[in-house]
Amino acid sequence: MTENTPTTTLISGANKGLGYETARRLIEAGHTVWMGARDESRGRAAAEALGARFVQLDVTSDASVSAAVATVSAVGGLDVLINNAGIPGPFVPALEQTADDAERVFATNVIGIVRLTRAFVPLLSASDAPTIVNVTSGLGSFDAVHDTSRVESTVIAPLYTASKSAVTMLTVQYAKAFPAFRINAADPGYTATDLNGHNGTQTVTEGTDAIVELATRGGQGPTGTFIDRAGVAPF
Repeated sequence: MTENTPTTTLISGANKGLGYETARRLIEAGHTVWMGARDESRGRAAAEALGARFVQLDVTSDASVSAAVATVSAVGGLDVLINNAGIPGPFVPALEQTADDAERVFATNVIGIVRLTRAFVPLLSASDAPTIVNVTSGLGSFDAVHDTSRVESTVIAPLYTASKSAVTMLTVQYAKAFPAFRINAADPGYTATDLNGHNGTQTVTEGTDAIVELATRGGQGPTGTFIDRAGVAPF
Protein backbone atom coordinates (compact mmCIF):
# COMPACT_ATOMS: atom_id res chain seq x y z
CA MET A 1 0.00 0.00 0.00
CA THR A 2 1.35 3.41 -0.97
CA GLU A 3 -0.04 6.90 -0.65
CA ASN A 4 -1.78 6.63 -4.01
CA THR A 5 -3.00 3.03 -3.67
CA PRO A 6 -6.33 2.34 -1.98
CA THR A 7 -6.24 0.13 1.09
CA THR A 8 -7.58 -3.33 0.27
CA THR A 9 -9.64 -5.00 2.99
CA LEU A 10 -11.22 -8.42 3.35
CA ILE A 11 -14.15 -8.90 5.75
CA SER A 12 -15.46 -12.34 6.68
CA GLY A 13 -19.18 -12.75 7.36
CA ALA A 14 -19.84 -9.55 5.45
CA ASN A 15 -23.23 -10.09 3.82
CA LYS A 16 -25.23 -8.68 6.75
CA GLY A 17 -25.09 -6.98 10.14
CA LEU A 18 -21.79 -5.65 11.42
CA GLY A 19 -19.85 -7.06 8.47
CA TYR A 20 -22.07 -5.36 5.92
CA GLU A 21 -22.00 -2.02 7.73
CA THR A 22 -18.22 -2.24 8.14
CA ALA A 23 -17.92 -2.81 4.38
CA ARG A 24 -20.17 0.15 3.65
CA ARG A 25 -18.19 2.47 5.89
CA LEU A 26 -14.79 1.35 4.65
CA ILE A 27 -15.83 1.75 1.02
CA GLU A 28 -16.99 5.24 1.95
CA ALA A 29 -13.53 5.80 3.48
CA GLY A 30 -11.86 4.82 0.21
CA HIS A 31 -11.01 1.18 0.80
CA THR A 32 -11.30 -1.51 -1.84
CA VAL A 33 -13.36 -4.11 0.01
CA TRP A 34 -13.70 -7.84 -0.47
CA MET A 35 -16.90 -9.07 1.15
CA GLY A 36 -16.60 -12.69 2.21
CA ALA A 37 -19.72 -14.81 2.77
CA ARG A 38 -20.59 -18.51 2.87
CA ASP A 39 -23.76 -18.08 0.80
CA GLU A 40 -22.77 -17.05 -2.71
CA SER A 41 -26.11 -15.56 -3.78
CA ARG A 42 -26.49 -13.44 -0.64
CA GLY A 43 -22.86 -12.46 -0.65
CA ARG A 44 -22.87 -11.39 -4.30
CA ALA A 45 -26.08 -9.40 -3.79
CA ALA A 46 -24.58 -7.61 -0.78
CA ALA A 47 -21.35 -6.82 -2.63
CA GLU A 48 -23.20 -5.54 -5.68
CA ALA A 49 -25.36 -3.31 -3.48
CA LEU A 50 -22.28 -1.62 -2.02
CA GLY A 51 -19.91 -1.71 -4.97
CA ALA A 52 -17.58 -4.19 -3.30
CA ARG A 53 -15.86 -7.34 -4.52
CA PHE A 54 -17.31 -10.70 -3.51
CA VAL A 55 -15.39 -13.78 -2.47
CA GLN A 56 -17.01 -17.02 -1.34
CA LEU A 57 -15.67 -17.69 2.13
CA ASP A 58 -16.57 -20.35 4.66
CA VAL A 59 -14.18 -19.89 7.59
CA THR A 60 -14.74 -23.50 8.71
CA SER A 61 -13.41 -24.92 5.41
CA ASP A 62 -9.74 -25.20 4.45
CA ALA A 63 -10.71 -25.54 0.78
CA SER A 64 -12.91 -22.44 0.83
CA VAL A 65 -10.24 -20.34 2.57
CA SER A 66 -7.52 -21.53 0.19
CA ALA A 67 -9.72 -20.65 -2.78
CA ALA A 68 -10.38 -17.21 -1.28
CA VAL A 69 -6.65 -16.57 -0.91
CA ALA A 70 -6.18 -17.49 -4.58
CA THR A 71 -9.04 -15.21 -5.65
CA VAL A 72 -7.82 -12.19 -3.68
CA SER A 73 -4.15 -12.63 -4.60
CA ALA A 74 -4.98 -13.01 -8.30
CA VAL A 75 -6.42 -9.49 -8.32
CA GLY A 76 -3.89 -7.79 -6.08
CA GLY A 77 -2.66 -7.52 -2.52
CA LEU A 78 -4.31 -7.28 0.88
CA ASP A 79 -3.74 -4.73 3.62
CA VAL A 80 -6.46 -5.41 6.18
CA LEU A 81 -8.12 -8.64 7.31
CA ILE A 82 -11.24 -8.27 9.45
CA ASN A 83 -12.22 -11.51 11.16
CA ASN A 84 -15.90 -10.79 11.67
CA ALA A 85 -17.66 -14.11 11.00
CA GLY A 86 -19.28 -15.52 14.12
CA ILE A 87 -22.21 -17.53 15.41
CA PRO A 88 -23.97 -17.32 18.79
CA GLY A 89 -24.60 -20.98 19.39
CA PRO A 90 -27.90 -22.33 20.75
CA PHE A 91 -30.14 -20.08 22.85
CA VAL A 92 -30.80 -22.75 25.48
CA PRO A 93 -29.90 -23.18 29.18
CA ALA A 94 -26.26 -23.96 29.98
CA LEU A 95 -26.84 -27.64 30.73
CA GLU A 96 -28.56 -28.10 27.39
CA GLN A 97 -25.52 -26.83 25.49
CA THR A 98 -23.63 -29.85 24.23
CA ALA A 99 -20.08 -30.68 23.21
CA ASP A 100 -21.26 -30.71 19.59
CA ASP A 101 -22.63 -27.19 20.09
CA ALA A 102 -19.25 -26.14 21.50
CA GLU A 103 -17.44 -27.58 18.50
CA ARG A 104 -19.68 -25.63 16.12
CA VAL A 105 -19.26 -22.33 17.98
CA PHE A 106 -15.50 -22.63 18.35
CA ALA A 107 -15.11 -23.88 14.76
CA THR A 108 -16.43 -20.56 13.45
CA ASN A 109 -15.57 -18.05 16.15
CA VAL A 110 -12.08 -19.22 17.09
CA ILE A 111 -10.70 -21.85 14.72
CA GLY A 112 -11.99 -19.79 11.79
CA ILE A 113 -9.73 -16.94 12.88
CA VAL A 114 -6.76 -19.29 13.14
CA ARG A 115 -7.52 -20.62 9.67
CA LEU A 116 -7.89 -17.19 8.05
CA THR A 117 -4.90 -15.70 9.83
CA ARG A 118 -2.60 -18.54 8.82
CA ALA A 119 -3.86 -18.41 5.24
CA PHE A 120 -3.67 -14.64 4.71
CA VAL A 121 -0.54 -13.66 6.66
CA PRO A 122 1.74 -14.31 3.64
CA LEU A 123 -0.37 -11.98 1.48
CA LEU A 124 -0.68 -9.37 4.23
CA SER A 125 3.09 -9.46 4.78
CA ALA A 126 3.59 -7.79 1.40
CA SER A 127 1.59 -4.75 2.57
CA ASP A 128 3.23 -1.59 3.92
CA ALA A 129 0.67 -1.59 6.73
CA PRO A 130 -0.51 -5.14 7.46
CA THR A 131 -3.51 -5.06 9.76
CA ILE A 132 -5.76 -7.65 11.36
CA VAL A 133 -8.94 -6.73 13.24
CA ASN A 134 -10.60 -9.48 15.25
CA VAL A 135 -14.21 -8.84 16.18
CA THR A 136 -14.60 -9.99 19.76
CA SER A 137 -17.08 -9.07 22.50
CA GLY A 138 -17.29 -7.59 25.97
CA LEU A 139 -19.08 -10.83 26.79
CA GLY A 140 -15.64 -12.43 26.75
CA SER A 141 -14.23 -9.93 29.25
CA PHE A 142 -13.87 -10.95 32.90
CA ASP A 143 -14.17 -7.30 33.88
CA ALA A 144 -17.36 -6.69 31.91
CA VAL A 145 -19.21 -9.84 32.98
CA HIS A 146 -18.54 -9.09 36.67
CA ASP A 147 -19.57 -5.42 36.40
CA THR A 148 -23.24 -5.31 37.42
CA SER A 149 -23.66 -1.91 35.75
CA ARG A 150 -23.06 -3.53 32.36
CA VAL A 151 -25.44 -5.63 30.29
CA GLU A 152 -22.73 -8.28 29.86
CA SER A 153 -23.17 -9.27 33.52
CA THR A 154 -26.75 -10.37 32.84
CA VAL A 155 -25.93 -12.84 30.07
CA ILE A 156 -25.36 -16.56 30.59
CA ALA A 157 -24.02 -18.04 27.35
CA PRO A 158 -21.04 -20.28 28.18
CA LEU A 159 -20.03 -21.25 24.67
CA TYR A 160 -20.27 -17.89 22.93
CA THR A 161 -18.64 -15.95 25.77
CA ALA A 162 -15.79 -18.45 26.11
CA SER A 163 -15.19 -18.28 22.37
CA LYS A 164 -14.87 -14.50 22.53
CA SER A 165 -12.40 -14.71 25.43
CA ALA A 166 -10.37 -16.98 23.17
CA VAL A 167 -10.57 -14.47 20.32
CA THR A 168 -9.17 -11.72 22.51
CA MET A 169 -6.26 -13.88 23.68
CA LEU A 170 -5.56 -15.03 20.11
CA THR A 171 -5.28 -11.34 19.24
CA VAL A 172 -2.63 -10.77 21.89
CA GLN A 173 -0.66 -13.86 20.87
CA TYR A 174 -0.75 -13.08 17.15
CA ALA A 175 0.33 -9.50 17.90
CA LYS A 176 3.38 -10.90 19.69
CA ALA A 177 4.04 -13.40 16.90
CA PHE A 178 3.85 -10.81 14.11
CA PRO A 179 5.30 -7.56 15.51
CA ALA A 180 5.37 -5.88 12.09
CA PHE A 181 1.56 -6.17 11.94
CA ARG A 182 -1.06 -4.15 13.80
CA ILE A 183 -3.37 -6.82 15.27
CA ASN A 184 -6.14 -5.67 17.59
CA ALA A 185 -9.53 -6.79 18.87
CA ALA A 186 -12.74 -4.75 18.61
CA ASP A 187 -15.78 -5.07 20.87
CA PRO A 188 -18.82 -3.78 18.96
CA GLY A 189 -20.92 -3.46 22.14
CA TYR A 190 -24.58 -4.42 22.50
CA THR A 191 -25.64 -3.87 18.91
CA ALA A 192 -28.93 -4.77 17.24
CA THR A 193 -28.09 -7.66 14.88
CA ASP A 194 -29.37 -11.14 14.03
CA LEU A 195 -27.00 -12.47 16.70
CA ASN A 196 -29.25 -11.12 19.49
CA GLY A 197 -32.58 -11.01 17.69
CA HIS A 198 -32.07 -7.27 17.06
CA ASN A 199 -32.46 -6.55 20.78
CA GLY A 200 -29.22 -4.59 21.05
CA THR A 201 -29.35 -0.95 22.09
CA GLN A 202 -26.80 0.31 19.54
CA THR A 203 -27.19 0.76 15.80
CA VAL A 204 -24.93 -1.18 13.46
CA THR A 205 -23.13 2.07 12.70
CA GLU A 206 -22.34 2.57 16.39
CA GLY A 207 -21.41 -1.10 16.62
CA THR A 208 -18.83 -0.78 13.86
CA ASP A 209 -17.08 2.29 15.30
CA ALA A 210 -14.28 0.30 16.95
CA ILE A 211 -13.85 -2.01 13.95
CA VAL A 212 -13.59 0.88 11.49
CA GLU A 213 -11.25 2.75 13.83
CA LEU A 214 -8.80 -0.16 13.89
CA ALA A 215 -9.10 -0.81 10.15
CA THR A 216 -8.28 2.78 9.18
CA ARG A 217 -5.15 3.43 11.23
CA GLY A 218 -2.88 2.77 8.25
CA GLY A 219 -0.48 0.57 10.18
CA GLN A 220 -0.06 3.10 12.96
CA GLY A 221 -0.82 2.83 16.66
CA PRO A 222 -0.57 0.01 19.17
CA THR A 223 -0.95 -3.69 18.60
CA GLY A 224 -2.36 -6.41 20.81
CA THR A 225 -5.08 -4.21 22.29
CA PHE A 226 -8.79 -4.66 23.01
CA ILE A 227 -10.99 -1.64 22.29
CA ASP A 228 -14.62 -0.60 22.11
CA ARG A 229 -16.10 2.55 20.67
CA ALA A 230 -15.08 4.51 23.79
CA GLY A 231 -11.42 3.48 23.61
CA VAL A 232 -9.26 0.82 25.26
CA ALA A 233 -11.55 -1.63 27.07
CA PRO A 234 -10.84 -3.55 30.29
CA PHE A 235 -10.31 -7.29 29.99
